[in-house]
Amino acid sequence: MRLNNGIHLAYCTNIHRGRDWVETFNSLKENVLRVRDKVSQNKPYAIGLRLGDLASRQLCQPDKLEDFKLWLRNNNCYVFTINGFPYGEFHGIRVKEDVYSPDWTTDERVEYTKRLFLILSEIAPSDSGGSVSTVPCSYKEFITSNDQVIKMRENLWKVIDYINDLSERSGKDLHLGLEPEPLCYLETSDEMIKFYHEMRSHRPDDTTLSRRLGVNYDTCHLAVEYEEAVEAIEALVSEGIRISKFHFSSAMKVSPTPQVIQCLAPYSDDIYFHQVIARTINGGFRSYRDLSDAIDQSNNGQVKDEAEWRIHYHLPLHCLPTELFDTTIDQLLKVIEYLGQKPAVCSHIEMETYTWEVLPKNMRQRDVIDQIVDEYNWTLKKLADQGITPKV
Repeated sequence: MRLNNGIHLAYCTNIHRGRDWVETFNSLKENVLRVRDKVSQNKPYAIGLRLGDLASRQLCQPDKLEDFKLWLRNNNCYVFTINGFPYGEFHGIRVKEDVYSPDWTTDERVEYTKRLFLILSEIAPSDSGGSVSTVPCSYKEFITSNDQVIKMRENLWKVIDYINDLSERSGKDLHLGLEPEPLCYLETSDEMIKFYHEMRSHRPDDTTLSRRLGVNYDTCHLAVEYEEAVEAIEALVSEGIRISKFHFSSAMKVSPTPQVIQCLAPYSDDIYFHQVIARTINGGFRSYRDLSDAIDQSNNGQVKDEAEWRIHYHLPLHCLPTELFDTTIDQLLKVIEYLGQKPAVCSHIEMETYTWEVLPKNMRQRDVIDQIVDEYNWTLKKLADQGITPKV
């Protein structure tokens, strides 16, 4: 939806299944329109689209794209952003490290991302432009040589040039956002800044970089890294890095007592990675590839000096702390407050709680549509507290 100060808000449809375009389009018709009816008040309704590789190939067909554009007009909807992070299937099968493949060392990632921007250049409104979020180059374990790093930079420059050409031809502001995530090649804001310097060194006087490539700032991911949101955002902006999109998301944090760890098993699913960053009692940090690894190490008595775990587990934004866990919602609230003070810092916001199907049963007793509506209500209330309200 359109908010004041030129800001656009949507929820990411990666919460719904969408193996191909037929399944994706059906989920828009069946789920997104139900949410629209509850939150949009007959105003233009924004969709944060998730397209996998197969769906993007199918939607690129001229007849399919024209049908979709007509459907958007007829249903008072528009698309300003696409989640281009997961390349393949994202629900119901083991995703884990496969979500980072193919990475930015590959032609497959280049061509997939180009397709997403081609679609976006056709369907995004001129007043919003269009953003695509993508993997943070790769997963750290995948990168074993400097040649791979060079290839990632070269591939990103290919896409930057492609985006810039599309932007000039369409008259729309299009931009790609790398999304730092725990244990990935770009894990922290400092790593993002370092990589950006390396990108800039290829073409020092080329301003296309700062216009077409930025960061997709996920408030769950960076909170898991114990970053202070405002400090991180200001550091990125001061380096000339565009905030392409904010992912509004919340992580889990716990005090890893034996009693708490015993209760974490239902959150350790076989679908997604739930990386854990532990803070020790001496102020150091320790990383675990997955929540199951952290639990195993603790149960084996190998770790006794950890004061806090932050877990990459996207919790509903309106989720309240429990006796088991707290959340990192404080970092998201700081981002919202900052946005109220400096709304020009970013115009694209996407709520990104994709874990509905793997949440413990006691947390998904209601329909997923009701959960999404609650996230809208929570987000709109917090934004309104900072003077950011739906456009009249």
